[in-house]
Amino acid sequence: MPRLTRRAALGAGAALATPAQLRAQAGFPSRPITVIVPNPPGGGSDFAARLFQEGLTAALGQPVVIENRPGANGNIAISAVARAAPDGHTLLLQYNGYHAGNPAMMQNLPWDPIRDLSLVGMATTAPHVILVAPNLPATTLAEFIAHARANPGRLNYASSGNGSIQHIGGVLFARAIGAEMVHVPYRGAAPALQDVAGGRVEMFITTPSSAIALIQAGRVKALAMASARRAPGLPDVPTTAEAGLPGFTLDAWFAYAAPAATPAPVQERINAAMRALAVTPAIRQRAEQGGASTAALSLAELDALARREVVELGAVIRAAGITIE
Repeated sequence: MPRLTRRAALGAGAALATPAQLRAQAGFPSRPITVIVPNPPGGGSDFAARLFQEGLTAALGQPVVIENRPGANGNIAISAVARAAPDGHTLLLQYNGYHAGNPAMMQNLPWDPIRDLSLVGMATTAPHVILVAPNLPATTLAEFIAHARANPGRLNYASSGNGSIQHIGGVLFARAIGAEMVHVPYRGAAPALQDVAGGRVEMFITTPSSAIALIQAGRVKALAMASARRAPGLPDVPTTAEAGLPGFTLDAWFAYAAPAATPAPVQERINAAMRALAVTPAIRQRAEQGGASTAALSLAELDALARREVVELGAVIRAAGITIE
C-alpha cells in the first residue's frame, strides 16, 4: 500500500475536515499571531523573526507578536510550540542548530523535528563569521591559528549555548587547526559578544547579524567568513578559503515553524506570505545589511530541507562526539 508523505497527508486531512474546521481555516487568522523565539533579543533568531514581523502583520491582517523565550538550548520555546493548538496562531522561529542538532545531542527530547513541527516559511540563511577579541595579537586568521597552536588549551571560544551551531563550529574549528580550546556557553549571542568585545573570551563564531555593529565599531575583529563567499554586509572580510583555511564552512538557517498538525490551508497561507515577502527589495536589503539572505522556499522544499538537515548535521555532531545532558 502506498505511504502518504507528510505533505500529502496534510492535504488529505484538509479534504476530510468538517465544515466547522473548514470555516475556521478559511477565517485564519482570527486573532494575533505569536511567534516564539528560542533566544534572547539581539541574536540571529531574533533578527530573523523581526525581519518579517511587519510584513506578515500586513499580509495576514492580524498583529504578529514576537515573544522571546530562551532557555534549555531552545527546548522551552520549541516544546511550547510543539504542544500549542495547531491552528497557526502560535509559531516558532526555528534554528537549524536546534532543529537538527538537539535530536542528535540530547536524549529524551519532548519533541521530534519531523513528527511535531512543520517548517512553514524560510526567514533567513546566514554564514558564520569568525570573531576574536580586540586585545588579541592577531589581525588575520593565519595569525590567530598560529596563536592558538602556540597556546593549546589556554584560549576560550564562546557560543550561544551548549549544542548551538556556534558550539559545534568551535569544536570543528579547534579540530581543523589542531589546537585545543575551551568552550564557554552563554544564554544567547548578545552576552557572548559582550565578553568577546571585553576581552574575556578570545573567539566567537556566529552569524553576522548580531555582530555587525561591533565589527564596524572596531570592538571585535572579524577574521574570516566561514562560507564559500563573502557576506554583502561585510565585503572586506575574506572567506576562510581566502584566509588560509579552505574547507571550513558553517551555515545557519532560521525558519518559521508551526505544529505539524496545523491544517494544510493554514500552512499554505503562511508560506505564501513568507515567500512573497522574501523577494521584496526592502526585506532583502535589510537581510543583507545583517549579513544574511532570504529564500522563497515552498512547503515541500522546506520539508526536504528539514529532513536532510536532521540526517546530515546529526551525522556531523555524532562524529564529533558532542552531547548534552
